Amino acid sequence: MFARIRQILSQFFSKSRTINNEPLNQVSLIVIIIIDIFILINVFTGLDDISRWHISPIEAYPCYSEWQNYRTKTTKDKDYEIVRLSLSSYTNNQFNFRQNYQQAEAGHLGKVSQTCLQYADYKDKINNPEKQQIIKTIDQKQAKISKLEQANSTIKSQYDSTLLEKIAGQSREQSINQVSAEKAKRALEENNRQISTLKQENFTLKNELLAKPESINFIAFLKDDNRFQEVDKGYQQSSFWYPSIQLGFQSLFLLPLILIALSVHKFAQRRGYGLVSLISWHLLVIFFIPLIVKIFEFLQIGAIFRFLFDIVSAIFGGLLFLINYVYILLIPIIGFGIIQFFQKFVFNAKVQAASRVQKSRCVNCAKKIRHLDTYCPHCGYYQYIECQNCHNLTYKHLSYCKHCGTSQVSNNL
Repeated sequence: MFARIRQILSQFFSKSRTINNEPLNQVSLIVIIIIDIFILINVFTGLDDISRWHISPIEAYPCYSEWQNYRTKTTKDKDYEIVRLSLSSYTNNQFNFRQNYQQAEAGHLGKVSQTCLQYADYKDKINNPEKQQIIKTIDQKQAKISKLEQANSTIKSQYDSTLLEKIAGQSREQSINQVSAEKAKRALEENNRQISTLKQENFTLKNELLAKPESINFIAFLKDDNRFQEVDKGYQQSSFWYPSIQLGFQSLFLLPLILIALSVHKFAQRRGYGLVSLISWHLLVIFFIPLIVKIFEFLQIGAIFRFLFDIVSAIFGGLLFLINYVYILLIPIIGFGIIQFFQKFVFNAKVQAASRVQKSRCVNCAKKIRHLDTYCPHCGYYQYIECQNCHNLTYKHLSYCKHCGTSQVSNNL
């Protein structure tokens, strides 16, 4: 296997730096590298665009995160907080919640969950000027509370300092504080009364907001277990399959490019078009790099990973590091498959040699030679090998001897 890897790497670098077995000059090599970088950037940009062609789980179920947070919260004000979210967003937006959710469908494949659209409808019914005014009033009162609490904090620090001065017997004229202990105490009591009144008013306003029919219907919808389970199941399934869908679209983008580059490369090799062969070879490599990268990304987050994760979790519980052992075994197998592909279709010397011999071309550089030439006058490559059976000279890299028909597989290794 290591010999094959070394052979492939040697052929890879040779094909990437030569035209008809002649090395590229430095200027040409720099130009080709610049072209490669430019194309590679555009390929990754195209992959990113096509991977977002299908709407994501978050776009298909835009209500899921907010709804799940509501159900997991244990605070007593969670009903008010979820209703408030319907009033604090998009108040200055030309779209309502439903239209905003449906924007994800524009120019993309897939549909937004109908349950989430119903969720948006409930929020749109809540979001009206009357309830916005209630929220505005609550915010104003809360700002006053914060201001009074800040004032209390300042007064308390001065009050504590004044008490210490009084205990120490320091005269009022020598005090560094502007407020006496008695005056500070009265100010604290007055502020606390105002804070208590404002909090009670806010409590009343919150209850008034929650008592509105639209709010009651929305809260009842949120507490419907069947509706949430429907969204939760759909979101989990969408999350499971989304990486596979992305890989499918990315493969759809790359495979035609790979097939075209491979076809052009083989055609150029048969015809002896050195420059076309070199450029198509570079394109083939450039198109393969993102495909391999995306496949490895998929193995880390896609359906295969989730499948292995579930199996390991079910059998071994918390020993999830065993997934890494699976990948350690799986990745070399995939790598071996890639090597076999290149060995069979891209670097297959036998396939290339058979075509070149039929057209009286050098089995190494594919340039035209005479029928009786033993060495190629262009690259100096020896064209023949001795048959192990009849000991006559037969073509290198071909499977059978042209004189006795004996297999030459072991002789060509």
